[in-house]
Amino acid sequence: MNTTEFIELENKLGAHNYHPLDVVIEKAEGVWVWDIDGKKYLDFLSAYSAVNQGHRHPKIHKALIDQSQKLTLTSRAFRNNVLPLLYQKLHDMTGYEKFLPMNTGAEAVETAIKTARKWGYQIKGIPENQAEIIVASENFHGRTTTIVSFSTDPDAYANYGPFTPGFKIARYGDLEDFKAKITNNTAAILIEPIQGEAGIIVPPKGFLKGIEQICRKKNILFICDEIQSGLGRSGKLFAHYYEEVRPDVVIVGKALGGGFYPISGILADSKILDVFQPGTHGSTFGGNPLAAAVAIASLEVIEEENLPQKSFENGNYFVEKLKAIGSPLFKEVRGAGLWIGLELNTTARPFTEALKEEGLLCKETHVHTIRFAPPLIITKEEIDWAIERVKKVFKNVKPID
Repeated sequence: MNTTEFIELENKLGAHNYHPLDVVIEKAEGVWVWDIDGKKYLDFLSAYSAVNQGHRHPKIHKALIDQSQKLTLTSRAFRNNVLPLLYQKLHDMTGYEKFLPMNTGAEAVETAIKTARKWGYQIKGIPENQAEIIVASENFHGRTTTIVSFSTDPDAYANYGPFTPGFKIARYGDLEDFKAKITNNTAAILIEPIQGEAGIIVPPKGFLKGIEQICRKKNILFICDEIQSGLGRSGKLFAHYYEEVRPDVVIVGKALGGGFYPISGILADSKILDVFQPGTHGSTFGGNPLAAAVAIASLEVIEEENLPQKSFENGNYFVEKLKAIGSPLFKEVRGAGLWIGLELNTTARPFTEALKEEGLLCKETHVHTIRFAPPLIITKEEIDWAIERVKKVFKNVKPID
């Protein structure tokens, strides 16, 4: 089959809930991918930060193969000899006392919501069914019915009601608005330390510290969604490290699976996660030994290859090179580490399509912004290669509006 036939088959038999670039990828290694015709592309999206360690990292691949030959799934009805080692690894890396494993990012966010509500009733003493969680405008935390209930993006929530109650929305970056939304029934504040889907939006300096102080003062849980921003993407192990805060709950996923296997979960201390008792929450696949083995290897790669520091240094390098292009179509360049949003004063899609033709794969978000997020193993030479393609495209492609 050729590219056109694959695309036609997908369009005919699959739901049209994505608008992918028309490239049919067949294989990948490191920062590079190849289509079915053998054309080589530099991956500047990293599967939305799920392959921070690079495609098919040999250490993670070996962990997957080795574990798959011994034990893949028991359910949590029985114990296995790998999950406790993942708990230990996460504890050693982050300092949190416990981890509750799930599979997808949305499941982990749902778990954080359930944790906050249960904590609110059992520990804080909020009246039954009255718990409130404050979230930020322009948030993106997943696609479940409950999560889209507090989205401000019509594409995410339109025609999916009735919606789950119990959420208030405050303006991202506006501490005073968050304060104004707090009541005696507020159980938690849930935010992204850097907003990804919104276009790599970095909050004002002091915002995260201010949220932490509010939560401490008002006996509210501070929940940080680090599914995309965490595990080195933003130039630190977690984006909240930039303000030296310690959220009560940290949500992780994506790169925890190293691009091989979905695994997610929440990090918290015992005083919070001990609200769960047997039978009150769970997942058949959550914490399975195959996922745990992959996650351990994924975390070891992040440490051993110093990926957060590489992300920090190469992210700064890329931003400098990007700004130096000086295109009149550039409205703003922003981000942290190798997580960069290039906001245009025109529609972004023609430029991502043109970059694809030049061998650079990236994706637009919110119409006007291009996300640049390569695997964290990228080199300066490869960044220079990408910059030359960006220069060419923004010199030759005409805006459509």
